[in-house]
Amino acid sequence: MTTSAVTSLAAPAGATFAAGTPTLAELTTLRVGGPVAAYVEASTEAELVDAVRAADDAGTPVLVLGGGSNLLAADAGFDGVVVRDARRGIDGQADSSCAGASLTVPAGQPWDEVVATAVDEGWMGVEALSGIPGSTGATPVQNVGAYGQEVAETLSSVRVYDRLERRTRMLAVGELGLGYRTSVLKRSLTDADDGGGRTWGPTPRYVVLEVTFQMRLATLSAPVRYPELARRLGVDVGARVPATEVREAVLALRGSKGMVLDAADHDTWSAGSFFTNPVMTVSQADAALPPEAPRYPVTDHTRIRQIGAAAPVVDGVVKTSAAWLISRAGFDKGYTLGAPASLSTKHSLALTNRGGATAADLLALARSVRDGVRDTYGVELVPEPVLVGVSLG
Repeated sequence: MTTSAVTSLAAPAGATFAAGTPTLAELTTLRVGGPVAAYVEASTEAELVDAVRAADDAGTPVLVLGGGSNLLAADAGFDGVVVRDARRGIDGQADSSCAGASLTVPAGQPWDEVVATAVDEGWMGVEALSGIPGSTGATPVQNVGAYGQEVAETLSSVRVYDRLERRTRMLAVGELGLGYRTSVLKRSLTDADDGGGRTWGPTPRYVVLEVTFQMRLATLSAPVRYPELARRLGVDVGARVPATEVREAVLALRGSKGMVLDAADHDTWSAGSFFTNPVMTVSQADAALPPEAPRYPVTDHTRIRQIGAAAPVVDGVVKTSAAWLISRAGFDKGYTLGAPASLSTKHSLALTNRGGATAADLLALARSVRDGVRDTYGVELVPEPVLVGVSLG
């Protein structure tokens, strides 16, 4: 059922699941999750805001979805309103006099299409973020990053519906509190300070409506910062190459790790990287990690003064590799507990549905990996996907 009639769909607590509505397994890349009580597919901003407001007025849980690529939902389903943002469009304007391009994108627009457009148009700054599944609205929430680039470098502002203040607001990039895979938007799920005195969930206090980016005009990429990507391109770290080549190389790298969606490949039936890379103080790392464990500098991409410039290093902290910890703790690619869920055969950081897996299967696998890394190294891995109706415990 696809509808924008939101008032009749704001199901009260205890509602039975409506026939004809999609299950969360049909709406997420992990392909698990039960039925929902009500479903709204919003094709306009007004429909999206009205659906969220109606659910909040009724005291009904609400889950706003884009691509469903960062979500693990309960087998029992969701006794609330699922609102899917189906809006599309990329409004970009380039001004050669200021050597910049500004583009505004609705939250529901698939992200990789934004990257492809930017590369085709000669707008520099997101080419290394190719192939990341999901919607544009999720990029500031997670401060999406890959291969040495973060969306923080090109973000200008985010327009949101504030569920607490019940109004539409414009948040400048400096108000987003961006960090490694985090933002004020995301932290409002679990932090009462960012939530305005309470926590929210499974949808944050701030529902992203549209995102505005500022990019440089250039057919060459930003300097290649990631050694693996530089090797793939056959250049030194810091080199600039045609942005089209960076996009092709990133798509190839992601594809080799099962990180580009492909319905025929069960390694891509995942939520991407299931755990974030641990960030710790230098002294914590020295105490917990063996000498051979990776230690990467932590960089602050919000402090880049010019698009494409290097990000300043944050003193006193390092980032290690969750994938390295997982594999060295005894969890090889393809590891399984016997259920139709396993670590990807291509990348140990992805939990995958091999076909017929349940949320319970994936949670059991996640707990096994998390506990094994904690027992081996004393490092607590933190899940990256939003957990809906489930918990790692």
